[in-house]
Amino acid sequence: MADLKDFAEQLVNLTVKEVNELATILKDEYGIEPAAAAVAVAAGPAAGGDAEEAQTEFDVILKAAGGSKLAVVKLVKELTGLGLKEAKGLVDDAPSPIKEAVSKDEAEALKAQLEEAGAEVELK
Repeated sequence: MADLKDFAEQLVNLTVKEVNELATILKDEYGIEPAAAAVAVAAGPAAGGDAEEAQTEFDVILKAAGGSKLAVVKLVKELTGLGLKEAKGLVDDAPSPIKEAVSKDEAEALKAQLEEAGAEVELK
């Protein structure tokens, strides 16, 4: 058990450069794409060194619908409360904001749902 705690502590203390190198190794050598975990670990050390205020509100931007456009349109309709025509318009006009000024947790949840449906999403 102590070995796992040591390993966890090593992961938490990685620099942004080391996280990027780890992500590359996992992808190239093992076929694992650690998207969410790498971003979360990378965000920790970088945020502590900045004198700027931490961002508290995020915009969820749909960059592209991807291969499952219909699924993305249905999800956008559900997430925004828009009608089908308006949701389709948002998806067709990508990049377009899906939700603005939401909390980090809500933005990440929306991003995960949209990416699961096949969309390309960006948080600003």
